[in-house]
Amino acid sequence: MFAEKITSRHNSRVKGAAKLRRRRQREKQGRILIDGAREVLRALDAGITCVDAFVCSKYCTSEDARAALTRLSEAQSEVAPVTPEVWEKLRFGDRDDGVVAVAQTPQRRIDQMRLPPRPLVAVLERLEKPGNVGAILRTADGAGIDGVILADPQTDLFNPNTIRASLGTVFSLNVCTATAEETVARLHQLQLTVVAAQPDATQLYSAVDFRGGAAIVLGSEAKGLSASWQSKEVVRAGLPMEGIADSLNVSAAAAVLFYEARRQRNL
Repeated sequence: MFAEKITSRHNSRVKGAAKLRRRRQREKQGRILIDGAREVLRALDAGITCVDAFVCSKYCTSEDARAALTRLSEAQSEVAPVTPEVWEKLRFGDRDDGVVAVAQTPQRRIDQMRLPPRPLVAVLERLEKPGNVGAILRTADGAGIDGVILADPQTDLFNPNTIRASLGTVFSLNVCTATAEETVARLHQLQLTVVAAQPDATQLYSAVDFRGGAAIVLGSEAKGLSASWQSKEVVRAGLPMEGIADSLNVSAAAAVLFYEARRQRNL
């Protein structure tokens, strides 16, 4: 459903969408902003309700962009063509495939998470940077992680940067947010082996047995893991650091751990 072309940067719909770059506005409006045709397509594939969209024909030339427009129209989203000048207010970064969508914020709660037997779960505690969260979600998708829990997150799950860094996999993954207390209780209920990645651990990650049900816990680069993960039942695992740095970026550490767990499970 195509609307009249928008030519003013001060249009109320454009201003409302641009405000969604800010977390407070996302929470206030109950909506999120999705940049890029590929991400829009993956949101629609996951059943996300896109209520509004903007398209700039100057940049909307890729196959994905054309497919996104078709799907948005079929989904009864109100698609508004905009001028290049208006597009400059809506776009972010160097991605220019000419499509931005506004969607209702999906609800992702830990009590909604359904997992298979012997699941492999990732827990991300107090991560601050949406780019790191998105990169880890992308890796979780590639490694076949069964569920991801953001515990006490310092950034919201559907930050536009998280969506983009995840390549839209945030919509299809079995992912939720919860408090650290809720997360610990849920992992205990599932009887999972909890493996906490910690730089000072004496046991190497490769010595940990991931073949049963397991949860891999990663913490903030600035503050590490909270006291919630200090019990004797938690397995501490470290990655060898042969240079002068004492730890990896959290998304790099996640990739190593996820694929080691996948390797063991494929033996």
